[in-house]
Amino acid sequence: MTSTPVASVAVARSRATPRWWADAGRTAAFVSLLVVVALWVANRGLQGMAGGVAEATSALGRLTGLIASDLLLLQVLLMARVPLVERAFGQDRLARWHRWTGFSSFHLMVVHIVLITVGYAATTDADVLGELWDLTVNYPGMLLAAAGTGLLVMLVVTSMRAARRRLRYESWHLLHLYAYLGVGLALPHQIWTGADFIASPWSRAYWWTLYAAAAGAVLVYRVGLPLWRSARHRLTVERVVAEGPGLTSVYLRGRDLHRLPVRAGQFFQWRFLDGPGWSRSHPYSLSATPHTGMLRITVKDLGDGSARVAGLRPGTRALIEGPYGRLTGETYAGGHVVMLACGIGVTPLLALLGELPYAPGAATLVYRARSEAEVTFRAELDWLARHRGVRIVYLLGSRARRRSWLPASAAGLTDAEALRRCAPHIATADVYVCGPGAWTEAAEAAARVAGASPERIHTEQFAW
Repeated sequence: MTSTPVASVAVARSRATPRWWADAGRTAAFVSLLVVVALWVANRGLQGMAGGVAEATSALGRLTGLIASDLLLLQVLLMARVPLVERAFGQDRLARWHRWTGFSSFHLMVVHIVLITVGYAATTDADVLGELWDLTVNYPGMLLAAAGTGLLVMLVVTSMRAARRRLRYESWHLLHLYAYLGVGLALPHQIWTGADFIASPWSRAYWWTLYAAAAGAVLVYRVGLPLWRSARHRLTVERVVAEGPGLTSVYLRGRDLHRLPVRAGQFFQWRFLDGPGWSRSHPYSLSATPHTGMLRITVKDLGDGSARVAGLRPGTRALIEGPYGRLTGETYAGGHVVMLACGIGVTPLLALLGELPYAPGAATLVYRARSEAEVTFRAELDWLARHRGVRIVYLLGSRARRRSWLPASAAGLTDAEALRRCAPHIATADVYVCGPGAWTEAAEAAARVAGASPERIHTEQFAW
């Protein structure tokens, strides 16, 4: 293991993200919903609501179906890894919105199916189950929609927290890929039978544009760009180093890495071509400052396929997707830096400590671990303390019983009081937080109470 981090950076740098991008993205999503409602109104939606019970039920069913479709396509765009969207919102926020839009679109889709079936049954004076069968079997595209709905049901069930806790990351990720197939099968029936498509050229133009944008984003950013970067940079494993119990670092070399637009604190989705299971990707952060010719990741054995990393052989090819993440120094303008790490969350922060141009003594790392044996990269942290004046505070011990970022030994202090003692300059500092979900939320809340500006708190959660 190298004992000193690389402090110089010679990789391609991404430009700072304009703050108005996030506002523009939220506005575009809201406008898309308004457009859907406006097109429904223009296609005699309100007249249908003013008709009899059957007509009103069908009209409301059309509206819920259209909104569900819009949210479903927005959900695809949220997680299509579009760089502008990633940099504007960050993975944590996108994941939360992806979850919200996914469940909302699913519930509206169920309401749509019920209302359309009931409305059509009332119009023809048929039985509801018979009408459902007739719609599924005899209407163009409905068998495909039924298959797509089944896949989306599977996706929703496996996305519930109780189910996710029982699934390995690999299995969950593989099942999640069926979402694209589900969307592709569920939506075409609108084109063939939907009144809002058949009757209105404006509706057709809007929906085809949204479909093309969602499909294009997936093909370009989830398939094309990763394949192109993997082929261009040809990353291969140079060596594998055991850092401690269940902890492994992988050093990789490649071509033209100075042109790879990655910053310290970011992560890639990695696929190692070492045999069966190579197609399932895993998110691993860089654990050293990226520099010309070399990247390093550090992986903890969590039993979800990460254990195989320790068995990688030199020369193994790696495919990459990314870089992703906003836990970077692109907005850092100087002054104090406070970093809060828990467990393996120290890896991206270690890379940041090597990159950020803070003054000697202006950086503090608060490192939470269960025991001395779980403290990793001690030699590199000692080097940073000696040569760059980083103040390192170790918080060791078992978890506190209450919801806290502190160990049980600090139970006599509030979260904010302890943070002020560990980092006296917290109120004026840029704060970087990385660790498990609940711990990160508690540490971020403590930083806010301690006086840190919300705009200067940067987080990344190690969760899926």
